Amino acid sequence: MKKFNKLSLVPLIFLILGAMIGSGFSDLPANMAKRAGSLGILLAWVVTGAGILTLVLVYRNLSLRKPDLNSGIASYARAGFGDYIGFNSAWGYWLSAVCANASYFVIIFNTLAYFFPEIFERDHLTIAAFIGGTAIIWFIQYLVCKGVRRAVILNVVVQIAKFIPILLFLVILLAVFNIDKFSFDFFSADTGLGNIGTQIKSIMLVTVWVFIGIEGAIVISERAKIRKDIGRATIIAMVCALLIYMLISLLTFGYMSQQEAAALNTPSTAYILEQIVGPWGAAVVNIGLVISVLGAMLGWTILAAEVIYMGAKDRLMPKIFAKENRYNAPVSSLLLTNSLSQVLLIIAFLSSAAYEAIFFISTTAILLPYLLSGMYGMKLPITGETYVQKPKGRKKDIIIATLCTIYAIWLVYAAGIENLLVVSILYAPGILLYAKVRKENSKKVFSNPFEIALFAVITVMAVIAAVMLITGEIVI
Repeated sequence: MKKFNKLSLVPLIFLILGAMIGSGFSDLPANMAKRAGSLGILLAWVVTGAGILTLVLVYRNLSLRKPDLNSGIASYARAGFGDYIGFNSAWGYWLSAVCANASYFVIIFNTLAYFFPEIFERDHLTIAAFIGGTAIIWFIQYLVCKGVRRAVILNVVVQIAKFIPILLFLVILLAVFNIDKFSFDFFSADTGLGNIGTQIKSIMLVTVWVFIGIEGAIVISERAKIRKDIGRATIIAMVCALLIYMLISLLTFGYMSQQEAAALNTPSTAYILEQIVGPWGAAVVNIGLVISVLGAMLGWTILAAEVIYMGAKDRLMPKIFAKENRYNAPVSSLLLTNSLSQVLLIIAFLSSAAYEAIFFISTTAILLPYLLSGMYGMKLPITGETYVQKPKGRKKDIIIATLCTIYAIWLVYAAGIENLLVVSILYAPGILLYAKVRKENSKKVFSNPFEIALFAVITVMAVIAAVMLITGEIVI
């Protein structure tokens, strides 16, 4: 890797923030209020913050103890549990990233409908939106093909620009915050939301959705100048994002009730400011949202392409995806990534897919890679691998990785069977790529009975999901 492609701490931080703080912040008040009251939301952030912190610490530990594993999430799963498991981790992460970009198309043109209602429509992609989305996809392809480092530096500029409306939103909400209104129904939200445990479970995918991207520095670790910056960047970005998310979702209840927040249109932050300061407030948030989503799309395209590219270098993906251009950009994996983005844009255009449905699918798809990371984080200290040379912190690492794994299992439970079934439809076709890469390396498709059983489970789930979608038992 040439020197000019190496990334320092600040670009790594902004790459992670760019991937995390995309569209999620814009509709947090309504998304949270539909499912929980103030106390439920506060406790959900505590659970999520603690869980994500354990994941961050696991990634930090793995990045230091296994510096040779440069394809991050996929390489951890592979090292711990074999090629097929590693492939599915990479495949699931890639699917999640591309689905995240698909959800951004829905939100970005929803937002533009505020300014140009004669061209764009709410909750529906018009022909103009389809053409605009296509142009965005292939402009991002062009940008990243000019070099990952250049694209990441541009991403830093975009992130700085998008934080202006976020800070404006928080400052204005603090100015009108009413402690009496906030505390009035703090303990007693809408009874239809269920008990506190039910409320926390119901918003787990929402809270995880806004943290997807926290592993960004791990995925792109080969391009980091200093190995320790991977963990530093991840922790700094996580703390910043958690503070922003908590303030956005909780300060709202100092201005309006849970029922009023739940009834807001998307993006709810814009309509809150419109109520407080007038149309200019909504305009500022909407402009910031467009900038934010474009930055997130750039960040996710880089991360998605990098997973496939590094997988190909590690012989976990077909070798064609290891191809680079003269700017060291992974051109083949970029083409695959943006081609799927184009397909998903067509599907969203034809089906009027809802933003919320797509981001639930994206969040569910990434749960397996997170779970496998936690399990590998447990395996290292339990087996003692790397701890003979560096024994310090072994017990602590076991505890943190165990908590991370429990949190990931809880997320899988919280996702619900319907989301898991739908995502299995996306996982199942991956076997075609896996079979190709195994053939390239003159190996059998499956190396043991467990891999065959796992493939059978994924296939059966995908068939069941397809039947239920056709019969209308599952509606996306």
